[in-house]
Amino acid sequence: MRVLFVASEVFPLVKTGGLADVVAALPPALGQLGVDVRVLVPGYPKVLDGLDLTGRAVRLGGLLGGHTARLLYGRVGALQLLVLDAPHLYERPGNPYTGPDGRDWHDSHLRFGALCDAASWLAGPEGGVRWRPDVIHGHDWQSGLAPAYVSLTPAPRPGTVLTVHNLAYQGVFSKEVLPELRLPWRMFDVEGLEYNGHLGFLKAGLWYSDKITTVSPTYARQIQTPTYGHGLDGLLRSRDADLHGILNGIDTELWNPATDPHLVAHYDHRDPFAGKAINKQAAQRAPSASSKTPTPRCSASSAAWSR
Repeated sequence: MRVLFVASEVFPLVKTGGLADVVAALPPALGQLGVDVRVLVPGYPKVLDGLDLTGRAVRLGGLLGGHTARLLYGRVGALQLLVLDAPHLYERPGNPYTGPDGRDWHDSHLRFGALCDAASWLAGPEGGVRWRPDVIHGHDWQSGLAPAYVSLTPAPRPGTVLTVHNLAYQGVFSKEVLPELRLPWRMFDVEGLEYNGHLGFLKAGLWYSDKITTVSPTYARQIQTPTYGHGLDGLLRSRDADLHGILNGIDTELWNPATDPHLVAHYDHRDPFAGKAINKQAAQRAPSASSKTPTPRCSASSAAWSR
């Protein structure tokens, strides 16, 4: 099986939170099960600087925003990457989502809409000549339009999955950007892209994806309630049969709580809460809040820890 991950960040090239860790750790874990995973990410300067090219670039014409771009084939460590090299969208200072002034980029809808459009192109007859995914697996709102674009492509289409890491971030934009994203107005409907009169990237992903997953079974239940659903609980309840909570784990090759010398009390997957109180007390007694212990990276493959 061939699976294309679509994400806005990936460790160690660009990271603002746990999303980057999951996107980096899950493909090798799936690879051990015989799954061929490639990760599609934006061509931020740090991504381009850290990428080891492995094949000829493919030129993409008519990208969103009226510019051409390239699709680069490469890798970082064990990860096989597909990088959307579009300088007019990604060659900027700041983190992936905000500029140096702390404000969201004015064209975020194009920056991540283009990423989703590239994912659907890879699943088509032209883009899939070199490698065509059987499944497109998006992560959070930045990948939300990928299932919508896929729904517009000729059959046979790949399956689509959207993982919700944080439902609070939804990627909501004015409906006036719809033509810029080359999406038909007929899709701007409550049964489609429309979210409270606006265009919702995450809403689109939740509506058009074949399956939806979250970072834990608990979170899957929580986001179906008004308290934690952020206005999308009704849609999520209607998709309950396709919504699955899969508990995040840790990448024990980088950090193993069963052997970490910095922990006072060790633990593993057989009892992930063993020694929790002892470790907490030790941390509270420490003279500084800083620690030499590396931040655990998430995976689907090892000792589980709940969000």
